[in-house]
Parts: sequence; C-alpha cells; structure tokens
Amino acid sequence: MAIAKTETAHKKIEIHRNDQVQVIAGRDKGKKGRVLRVFPDVNKVLVEHVMMVKKHVKPNPPRVKGGIAEQESRIALSNVMVICTSCNRPVRIGHEKKGDQHVRVCRKCGNTLDNKKNS
Repeated sequence: MAIAKTETAHKKIEIHRNDQVQVIAGRDKGKKGRVLRVFPDVNKVLVEHVMMVKKHVKPNPPRVKGGIAEQESRIALSNVMVICTSCNRPVRIGHEKKGDQHVRVCRKCGNTLDNKKNS
C-alpha cells in the first residue's frame, strides 16, 4: 500500500511584510495599511487596521483585561495591491535584475519597490 506524500510548495508571493498596500475589493475597499504578516499557504495577508473583527477575550489577571477586543483578520491576497512610493497609488508589480539581485519594480513609473540598500 503506497502512502500519498503531501508537500506544501512555497508559492511565489509578490507582497512582502511592511509593504504599504491598498484594499481594492471587499468591505474595506479603499483602506490603506501596512502588511503585518504574509500567509503564503492560504494566499492571505494580515494588514494593519483592515478587516477588523471583534474577539471575546477571557480575563487573564497578570496582563489581559477581559471583554470584547478588536483585532485584524486575514484578507485575501487578490484583494490588495502594493502602493508605489513615488506614484502614491496602487500598482502592479514587475521584476527586473539589477546587478546580481532580482528586484520588484513599479509597472507605472519603473521605480524599485524593494527597500534593500545596495552595498
């Protein structure tokens, strides 16, 4: 009897942590925020102050007061677009090779979206 091998292939995600993004679809359409975390296996991202949900929290005496707390919920990757720092609007992402590095570039103006310092 053969056992099925399940592998989780890493998906190529063009949105990285700390990118500024704008929501283009859904109940929070038009909101902007910073990406806190990326979930590549389920194609979702966690964006600061977007998709706020209420969560019931039990009191934990040393640090947490009980009640109803608001927190961010994950949003589908297809519902957000990266904001270019020079265009100041949501743009599609292209890829270029500069030197020995692959960088993300804005499709509108051609500026680099990666904030890495070239040493």
